Amino acid sequence: MSGNEAQTTTRTVAQATLVRRARDKLAYKPADVSPQRRLQRRYTMRLWSVRHARFLEWVYARFADLFLALHPVWNAIGYVRAERPVKFIERQVKGLMFDCRMCGQCVLSATGMSCPMNCPKQLRNGPCGGVRANGHCEVEPDMPCVWVKAWEGAQTMRATDAILAVQKPVDQSLRETSAWLRVTALAAGERGDRPESGA
Repeated sequence: MSGNEAQTTTRTVAQATLVRRARDKLAYKPADVSPQRRLQRRYTMRLWSVRHARFLEWVYARFADLFLALHPVWNAIGYVRAERPVKFIERQVKGLMFDCRMCGQCVLSATGMSCPMNCPKQLRNGPCGGVRANGHCEVEPDMPCVWVKAWEGAQTMRATDAILAVQKPVDQSLRETSAWLRVTALAAGERGDRPESGA
């Protein structure tokens, strides 16, 4: 590397560092809200959702009926075209309420409104053998086991036995897709209203 190339590289690295520092200073940072505090608030919402699982089960049933009633609209727009805006809204709502990981195969109604994808091991069918005596996770000792919370939430729901159903492994090809639209299309198909091909 010649002297000019080295000097240019050094200047580029220095400039990138200055830009990054300036960006960090200009970035909006709400007062008294650290990243840790934001995580704590999200976790608090997860626990709230489990405690109010029966109410959320009722809300979801109404919401699913509404989405199914909108099947002709989704069909006219095209399920593929509706995916992006619906996925954005789904990510915001479920991210806030359940710390959703957008697996595309939501099973909240069968797991007491506790998302199994929040398990560090991402177990879909109950707790691992490493749940601590206090009900906390073996991987994250400060966190109650997702499946202990799932059991607690399921006990308050009308469909209490839904937690006993064996869940299929996660289909990675559905990650980052809308579970709401997928469930709606499946329900419409079961009642005989097929989504248009390519839609």
